[in-house]
Amino acid sequence: MESRARNVLEIWSKALSAYPHTSGKVREIYQVSQTSLLLVATDRISAYDWILPSLIPDKGRVLTGLSDFWFDRLGVPHHRISSDIAVIASAVPQLALEPAARDSLNGRAMLVRRLQIVPFECVVRGYLSGSGWREYKQNSSVCGIQLPAGLLESSRLAEPIFTPATKATSGHDENVSFDRMASDLGSDLSEKLRSASIMVYTRAAEWALQQGLILADTKFEWGLDPANGEIVLADEVLTPDSSRFWDAELYQPGGAQPSFDKQFVRDWLDQSGWDHASRPPTLPPEIVARTRAKYVDAFERVTRKAFAWQA
Repeated sequence: MESRARNVLEIWSKALSAYPHTSGKVREIYQVSQTSLLLVATDRISAYDWILPSLIPDKGRVLTGLSDFWFDRLGVPHHRISSDIAVIASAVPQLALEPAARDSLNGRAMLVRRLQIVPFECVVRGYLSGSGWREYKQNSSVCGIQLPAGLLESSRLAEPIFTPATKATSGHDENVSFDRMASDLGSDLSEKLRSASIMVYTRAAEWALQQGLILADTKFEWGLDPANGEIVLADEVLTPDSSRFWDAELYQPGGAQPSFDKQFVRDWLDQSGWDHASRPPTLPPEIVARTRAKYVDAFERVTRKAFAWQA
C-alpha cells in the first residue's frame, strides 16, 4: 500500500519538475503562471517537527477533498480556482501530455490564485486543548486572553477565542497576543482577520456538530488579493492536519480526547522509544493502515460522502 503511494509521488513530481516550486511538510507548491499556483497535497505525514519516512496512502486526497468541501459551503472568498483534473491539465500543459502524471494527481491537486499571504496563523479555539491548555495551566490565559479559573483540559470555552501564531520556518509556530499581530499588520487588517476567522470557525463548528463531531480548534491561513486587497481564505481548510475534531459522543472534559488527527501517530512514536532527536522510525504497516482509516473516517463523517479512492 505504501509502495503505491511512493510510486504516485514519483510520477507526478517528475512531470512537474520544470516548474519553480517550494516544498512544505506535506504540500508541494508549483508556480504554473504569474497569477496561479498548483498545490499538491502529498501523502507525507509529520510529527514533532520531523517528516516521517512513512507515507499514509491517500492522505493528500483526504486533505484536498475536505478543503474542497469547505470552500464550497463556507460562503467566503477563497483562493481555489479548480480541483478538477481536466481544468488543471488545461492550465498545466505538461499534464495533458502525460496521462499517468495527470491520473496520479487526480484528487490531490488544486489550482489556486496567487495571493499575498498574511504572515500569521489565524487560530480559533472553542475548547481548551494543546498549547492553549499548556499556557492556561501556567497563567489562566491564552495569548493574552484571560480565562475563568478552574477550567479543565478540553473544557468548552464560553465563546471561541482568536489566538494568532507566528509562522515558523522550522520548529513550532509561536503563539502571540492579538496586540502583537496588530502591531505588525495594523489594527484594521487584524480586526478583519479576527472577525473572519471566528465567523468561519463558528459556521464549521455548527456543521461538524450536526455530524456528531466537535471542532475543538483550527488554524486558518488568509491572503490578500493583490488586485483589490480582498481578504481571501487560502491553503488547506478544516482538515485533520489543521484542526482538532473530536467525537461528540465520547467527549468528556478533564483530559485529552480521542481525535481524528495524527495524535494516533504521535502516541505510537512515544511508545516506540524514539528520542525525538534522531531520524524517526518507519511506521509499521498496521499503523499506516489505521492512520489512513482515521483520515478517511474524518472525510466521510464531515462530508457525508463515501471516500472514492481505494487503498
